[in-house]
Order: sequence, then C-alpha cells, then structure tokens
Amino acid sequence: MKLYCLSGHPTLPCNVLKFKSTTIMLDCGLDTTAALYFLPLPLVHSPRLSKLPGWVSKDGAINLEKKELLDLSTIDVILISNYHCMMALPYITEHTGFTGTVYATEPTLQIGRLLMEELVTFMERVPKAHAATCWKNKEIQRLLPAPLKDAVDVWSWRKCYSMQEVNSALSKVQLVGYSQKVELFGAVQVTPLSSGYSLGSSNWIIQSHYEKVSYVSGSSLLTTHPQPMEQSSLKNSDVLILTGLTQIPTANPDGMLGEFCSNLAMTIRAGGNVLVPCYSSGVIYDLLECLYQFMDSANLGTTPFYFISPVANSSLEFSQIFAEWLCQNKQSKVYLPEPPFPHAELIQTNKLKHYPSIHGDFSKPDFSYLDALAPYQPLAMKCVYCPIDTRLNFHQVSKLLKDIQPLHVVCPEPYTQPPPAQPHRSDLMLELQPPPMAYRRCSVLGLPFRRRYERIQLLPELAKSLVPSEIKAGVSVATVSAVLQSKDNKHVLQVSDRCPKPAPVPPSKKRKRVMEEAPETLNPKPLLSGAVPLEPFLAMLYKNGIREVKVEETTDGHILHLQAEDVLIQLEEDATHIICDNNEPLRTALRDLVLHFLQKL
Repeated sequence: MKLYCLSGHPTLPCNVLKFKSTTIMLDCGLDTTAALYFLPLPLVHSPRLSKLPGWVSKDGAINLEKKELLDLSTIDVILISNYHCMMALPYITEHTGFTGTVYATEPTLQIGRLLMEELVTFMERVPKAHAATCWKNKEIQRLLPAPLKDAVDVWSWRKCYSMQEVNSALSKVQLVGYSQKVELFGAVQVTPLSSGYSLGSSNWIIQSHYEKVSYVSGSSLLTTHPQPMEQSSLKNSDVLILTGLTQIPTANPDGMLGEFCSNLAMTIRAGGNVLVPCYSSGVIYDLLECLYQFMDSANLGTTPFYFISPVANSSLEFSQIFAEWLCQNKQSKVYLPEPPFPHAELIQTNKLKHYPSIHGDFSKPDFSYLDALAPYQPLAMKCVYCPIDTRLNFHQVSKLLKDIQPLHVVCPEPYTQPPPAQPHRSDLMLELQPPPMAYRRCSVLGLPFRRRYERIQLLPELAKSLVPSEIKAGVSVATVSAVLQSKDNKHVLQVSDRCPKPAPVPPSKKRKRVMEEAPETLNPKPLLSGAVPLEPFLAMLYKNGIREVKVEETTDGHILHLQAEDVLIQLEEDATHIICDNNEPLRTALRDLVLHFLQKL
C-alpha cells in the first residue's frame, strides 16, 4: 500500500492511495496563491498600476520534459471531502485521460459548482489579449523579481478552465450520502462520514475485510450550521491520513468573531463602511446570522448588508434547501416550518441585498491579506485581520486521536514541527506515539501495514461435503479439496466439477492472452494431526521386536537410535523423521507404527 502526495498545501490536499489494486485520489484542491506573484487585473482603469514599468517577453519556444509522479489516467476513483477541495477537478478529469468515477455528497457538488462558476467569472470578466510564456524559461525567470524568480514548476501552471470543462467534470460525479457504503471493484469499500466543517463535508473510510484506512480532511468539532462530526466510525483504523487543519491555530474563532463585531460596530458608528472578504459559501452563513443578532443588540438594526458575488443568490438559496445536511437545531426549524437561516427575512426587509458584481477587488481568506493589499498601498481605509477558521486545531486533533486511537497517523510535514516564526511553540505541532509519518509534495510513502488475510466464499455444496474431526476439546478441523476461482476481487471455493472450462477460442491473427485450462483435481493425501508419545511408542517398538533403543533428549523433542537396525527416529512437536538407509521394508514398518498414534483428517 502506497500514498502518493501531489500537493504541498496542507489545507488544499491532493493525495493518491494505492490499496488492493485500486487507485484512489483523495481530494484535488487548487492552490491559487501563485496569483499573488502578479499584479491584479483591475476592472476599471487604474492610473497607479498603468504607470508601473512593464516587461515584454521576446519570441521563442521552450520545450521542457514533463515529469509526473503518477500517471493520472490510471486513477480509478476520486473522493471529495468538501467543496473547497475539488477546485482542480476539471484539470484532472478533462486533461489527463481520466475515465473513473468521482464520489461526493450533493451539497459538495452543488456548492462546488458555484465556487467554480465564481472563479471562471472572475477570470473571464477581465480578458487578456496576449499570453506570455517565454518568461518561464529558467534563464529568463532567474532575472525576474522575487517571488517569481523563486517559483518552482512554472511550466505546470495553466490558465483557468472554462464553464464547459466545469460542466463536463461535474457530470462524472456520483452522489453519495453519509454512511452510504460504496463497493469499488469488489476490492474495497468506501464510506463518507460527516466532518462537521461545511454543508456536505465528509471524512472517508476506506476498508477491505481486514484493513481499514481513515481519511480525515477539513473537520470541525465546533457547533456551526453543518451536521456534527462523526467520530465513532473512525475507531480501529490501521492508518489515519490527516490533513486540512486550521490555517490559524493561534486564533480562536469565537474570539475572532467578537473582535470582528466590535470593530464593525465602531466603524459604523463613526459613519464608515465595512468591506468583508470571504468565501461565498460556508462560514458566511453563520457570519450573517451572528451579525444580524449583534446588530440588533447594538441598536444598529437599520444598517444594510450587501452580499456581492456572481453566485450570491444561488448560495443563499442552497443553504436553505439542504435541510437534511444541517445540524439538528436547524433541521427542527424546517418542520415548524421556518427557514433554518434568517437570510429570507433579511432579504424581505431589505436588510440583506445581493449583487452579482461590483467594480473592485476582493481577497480570499486563503491569501495573506498583507500580500493581497500590497499593490494598493497606501490605503486610506483601516484594515483589521480577523480570520475565522473553524477547522480542527492541534489541541482538538490531539484529543480526537487519543479517542479513536489509530495504529498509524500520516500527515503533512508542517504538522510535525512548530511554525518557523514560532519555533518554541511545541503546542502547535502533533506529538504522538508512535510519531506520525510525515509527507511532503512529490513524496511517496509506503504505509506501515501489510495485507495478511483475504476473505474466501465457500459454496454450500462444498460445505456439505466437509467432515470435521475434533482434534482437541472444542476444536474441529476439516480438509478441503476444491478449485479457487477469483473474479472482480472476489474469491470462491467450489467443487472442481462445477468449475466451467473456458470456451474454445477461434483462431485469430491478433495476439491474445493464453487461456489456461482448469487444473485437474487429484485425490489429496490425508492430513495428520496429533503427537507421538515417547513411552507408548517405545512399548510399541518392543512389542514388534525392536529392543535395543537408545533415547536422547533434545530441545525439540527426542532422538531414538535403533542400534541393531542402525536407524534414527526424530520425534518433534510438529514433525517426525525416520532416517533409514537401504531398508525400505523397515522404513515402511516404522512409518506404520508412527501412524498408529496419529489421527487422519
């Protein structure tokens, strides 16, 4: 069993697991932080940006060898944990020869579609007349300013996908529900479990009859709008692959929310406006509800909210219709009937207004806000950084791992060491026994357990023919003579005369695999069980005329030297050896004496 690690971003994972002849991709997150290496594309003319000196590439073609860690066309299945971790899906399904199946929950599919549509809209509304590639030449790249000159694998960077590619990629998704068991080629079974992070977010159980792998990505133990995290099913895992922890482990979400609300109230009372960059789905639902309650309590209830996104309206609607994926408190409101979120009331009273676009630029929370705002400095507005990340922190995940007790933990390398800026903070890393196995981008790990057993089905006709023999109190055994037939990773023992012979193959010029005929079944020799007791065996030898016997005790049993016959008999716990040269009648007679004390099966 091997794990291929294709992503270097812990919260945007992309790993491939090879398990029992099945190749499974675990998430396909899209790391867009490289966009910070370039100047923003303004929707309107910007005198400040237009006056900056430009760089013009020269004509030329660069042809580099493309090295891949894994052939992505061999992937059988892609498992999606949440809608943030599927943004690279069109690149895989549409450009690698992928012919497998993608599994995700319905909210993950629908909200993932919205986020992809939003990304495509952002990219296409500012089209570029020319595309430069010559700068990717290493000789030219090293002359560019940082951080572009330090970027790696720039030839793997691609332009954004289109909506046609998005729709084609999502047509390959098969919907699943929580705790639904899905068979993969008869080899393994996968099951999604609620991770508690967002609508439809999932952890995955990947198991065979005797092995179990858990994939925990983007999980939360906090009480928010999604269903709570399912923990009990993660117990007894041979290997637990852990990723997607909080990006801000030192920031408490409740504390950040309180700081955010106080700064918001202070700004509004001073006659100002507040711009909040955030995703168009997820924590925005809880944030709107908290702000609604806070503004009422702070006597600021007349202040309107503006939700600006190409998919703002669709996002608000989806949050209201996926009732079965919400926490119990919000599910109960649906049956009253009441909307689970206050969005509808806010829209009806004109306190919440949504628009598809506005001339301006917004920063996603995955970006460093300082880097995102750098091109616009100096800014006339005040910037307050209040990151709200509800995913597991190191304290929570350490407690979780103690409860579910996996045999081995696999995680990104940054989780096994303190942050570079805080090397003394050992509480911001995973300290486990045994230590977790760490992976980095483009590494391949051999997971630390081997398959030892396989389940085989016994047909009823064959089971009826078995004759168990009791070898000791409470233990019976039976011999089996049958043909083992394997198909689609399922193994069946059946009577030899029931095994169908392959049909004759007509002659053909094409090369075909040689078909082997079913093996002929021979009558098996009986199996023996039991032990040869020393004293009764010596008495049996004496009764048959063998009187000169010298007994020597060994660590494994006894050695009997028949001096007159010049024969050695080794009596051991699990074997008996008769060493007799050039006297076959005597050897046969001694063998029959030994068999007298053993039981035939």
